[in-house]
Amino acid sequence: MGIIERFFESIEKAGISSYEIEKKYGVKSAQSKLSQLKEGKTKGGKEKTLPSDLLSAVCSAREDINPDYILTGRGTPLRQQPEVTQIFHPKSLEKTEEDGLITLYDVEAAANLKSLFDNKDQNILGQINIPNIPKCDGAVYVKGDSMYPLLKSGDIVAYKEVPLEMSHIFFGEMYLVSIDLDGDEYLTVKYVQHSEKGEDWIKLVSYNQNHQPKDFPLSSVRAMALVKLSIRMNTMK
Repeated sequence: MGIIERFFESIEKAGISSYEIEKKYGVKSAQSKLSQLKEGKTKGGKEKTLPSDLLSAVCSAREDINPDYILTGRGTPLRQQPEVTQIFHPKSLEKTEEDGLITLYDVEAAANLKSLFDNKDQNILGQINIPNIPKCDGAVYVKGDSMYPLLKSGDIVAYKEVPLEMSHIFFGEMYLVSIDLDGDEYLTVKYVQHSEKGEDWIKLVSYNQNHQPKDFPLSSVRAMALVKLSIRMNTMK
């Protein structure tokens, strides 16, 4: 399969018509050009080549089109699209961010969650742009299966930092929790619930029932963040 064939495959999967390319994307005579390309010849009977204005217009107008696939055959016709799930549902209406820009951090490179919170200009992997979402302080990748199938290893969670005080905890909600266990940090994503051990303790509960709940004193928690969104990358076909 050549460049022309991959171009037609991509716009077909994206639901883009020749009329749309000409009228909406502003490519002059796009319908005629595409018709000639399908026939195998361009004006004058020359062998077909993909006009640069067609490729440029489509890739500029549609972020889901993968130009690398069209030109080289690598990857898939359409880029990966994120599946965004709201985890935290506040009782009152939350203000949303129109640009929806979230910084994605490498929490492993940051050594621990508290260090990541304290050094927001470091350990940055990139930016995630999801318009009209609640304000978040950042995002990190999830590891492990404790919240499976709600969260899978490799998913991204967007979070809001919270002070280490009982009054700031929404019990029953999902949190990123960093705990000190004999000098070693334990970072996990769990539901935080009240503990039967006392007012200064919290219970961490998994969605995966193969993981047993566990109680920790709040004094052992080094950092916490309320999980507001999960982001899963799905390959469009």
